[in-house]
Amino acid sequence: MGMGTVNAGGGSRGRGRRRTPPMSEINVTPFVDVMLVLLIIFMVAAPLLTVGVPIELPETRANPLEGDQEPLAVSVDSQGRIFFQDTEVTIEEIVPRLEAIADQGYDQRIFVRGDQGVDYGAVMRVMGRISGAGFNRIGLVTDQELEGG
Repeated sequence: MGMGTVNAGGGSRGRGRRRTPPMSEINVTPFVDVMLVLLIIFMVAAPLLTVGVPIELPETRANPLEGDQEPLAVSVDSQGRIFFQDTEVTIEEIVPRLEAIADQGYDQRIFVRGDQGVDYGAVMRVMGRISGAGFNRIGLVTDQELEGG
């Protein structure tokens, strides 16, 4: 009774479609976009990653030192507080921290930054403690003096 007509159209279901071959090349445009955004972020953020203790450095006419590696920084702010890199420390903690982080041993370059309003003795106590521990490459950081000043 009509049984042959029910299944007549269902046999050609998958034969009429053409499948596209899989794409074999990689689309690098999103990768390049992400890399450019990261580059811009790091270019903007890099200058902000310097030592973050706000210190008003004294000025001098000495030429800047050339260095191949970023030195360790010990800072004394205007209230006499001592900072190792960005972390506030006591004077007793300076030498153990320097010994722990100095990858060149006692030849590690160490910059001492002292605010121009701080007592000279406070900066010298810090330098004396570092020098007494055996570190021999200690430098004072200043700003370049402007001409006519």
